[in-house]
Amino acid sequence: MKKIPDLVVWNKEQGYYASKLPYGSNLSAPSIKMENVEGWKISKINEINKNFKQQYEELIQTAEKLKKEFEINELLYTKVNFNFQPIQGQVYHLYSKNDESLFLSIIEPSSWNMKYIGSYKIDSSNKWIEVIL
Repeated sequence: MKKIPDLVVWNKEQGYYASKLPYGSNLSAPSIKMENVEGWKISKINEINKNFKQQYEELIQTAEKLKKEFEINELLYTKVNFNFQPIQGQVYHLYSKNDESLFLSIIEPSSWNMKYIGSYKIDSSNKWIEVIL
């Protein structure tokens, strides 16, 4: 069998099939050059890094919020005195006595002269949440 040069597009089954190729097959065809994708890669790396940073910051904020909620619930359930069963949705006010003991009351801070610490209520999952007055 006679050897055919590489630039000739020929085989026994298809014959001459240069028109079916997605690229030029002769010497005068435009050269095939690889695209420079470094700029694209750098822009995508910067974009995804911004995305990761944003997600990380959101996780940090969520963790800080969870920690604060835990501390509030630990304080109100274990270290605060109250002689009633709190009602969900009712706002209660946290005060400190002269001996530094803590107690809950329904009396608003403007109604008396006690050391006010904060206001809280129990939500539907029995979790204490802070109420801003």
